[in-house]
Amino acid sequence: MIDRRLQAQLHSLLAEYPAVVLLGPRQVGKTTLALEIAETMDSVYLDLESTADRAKLSDVELYLRDHEDRLVIFDEVHRVPDLFRSLRGLIDRGRRQGKRAGRFLLLGSASMDLLRQSGETLAGRVAYLELNPFDVLEVDASARDRLWVRGGFPDSFLASNDGRSLAWRENFIRTYLERDVPQLGPRIPAETLRRFWVMLAHTQGGLLNAATLARGLGVDGKTVAKYLDLMVDLLLVRRLRPWHKNIGKRLVKSPKVYVRDSGITHALLGLSDKEEILGHPVVGPSWEGFVIENLLSVAPERADAGFYRASGGAEIDLVLTFPGQRVWAIAIKRSLDPKPARGFHSGCKDVKPDARFVVYPGDERFSISRNIEAINIDALAREIAAFSGTV
Repeated sequence: MIDRRLQAQLHSLLAEYPAVVLLGPRQVGKTTLALEIAETMDSVYLDLESTADRAKLSDVELYLRDHEDRLVIFDEVHRVPDLFRSLRGLIDRGRRQGKRAGRFLLLGSASMDLLRQSGETLAGRVAYLELNPFDVLEVDASARDRLWVRGGFPDSFLASNDGRSLAWRENFIRTYLERDVPQLGPRIPAETLRRFWVMLAHTQGGLLNAATLARGLGVDGKTVAKYLDLMVDLLLVRRLRPWHKNIGKRLVKSPKVYVRDSGITHALLGLSDKEEILGHPVVGPSWEGFVIENLLSVAPERADAGFYRASGGAEIDLVLTFPGQRVWAIAIKRSLDPKPARGFHSGCKDVKPDARFVVYPGDERFSISRNIEAINIDALAREIAAFSGTV
């Protein structure tokens, strides 16, 4: 069992809010974390994919009145979309009776629908927390490459060997396409969505080119946009927005697109182990996506992330703006010689960051120049997490 960093934060939110929504893709460990929380509190767990548990909610208010003094955990809450409306009245009545926190923990796999449904009905009564796959601060430093190769989904990372890990990821992809997407989103042919997902893996970290994707799929640009929205909503794909500021230069406006979990990227491309990945053109973009995803998973909630690219070659892989407008510029290299490219120096002249780093796969931390440090992903993740108090 690997302890999750967010466990203490989840406890804190439950002590402050009557309802907490825990978001994350399927199989990321939401249920395991919720059940660990349940062991520390008087609670009841309902799996809303279970017909029997959904039947208990035929009269939601009547059932929940019998559990007013317990934490009620709703797993896969999107299966009962009308639940939020009932929770609002129960929360307000409980507040009048002095029950102000720790009433409901809601687990969901699709972010936008849950945010919209809960935000409309539970405004001011709910807090949100996103659980990501394992990150570098949750596993031993010696397992960093295994985390990159297999990704952070618990069953994939903890598999007994690379072959079983790959088989789990392939089944995960198949299950999402054939079962979960039809439940959570519009009906899209599984084979079409698989091709789209594979195309995103092949162009990992590239600028979004909807026209090229549309031609490859035989659909129009609006359909590609809908597919991408769905994958982002399911927390499987990240759109990294370009950093913009009025600096008098022509800047790239298209987002970069990443398959969020590196292990899923490798599975979509049929890469089973580190040797195969190192011999594939995706090795650099895969490492870049892995670093970005890990750093953002530990960043403060109100931190803003983007990339910088301007005409003339100026480029910064990740620009992090922390609360208080402190800006960090981060270059990412899959090399033990972490010398930043000329475009990074040019980009920093434009962005004027407060700190400059080059993340590389080595272990030592050292100065490359007067104001640029080479650093490994673990050390930089710890520094970023210190801003959010999660280490």
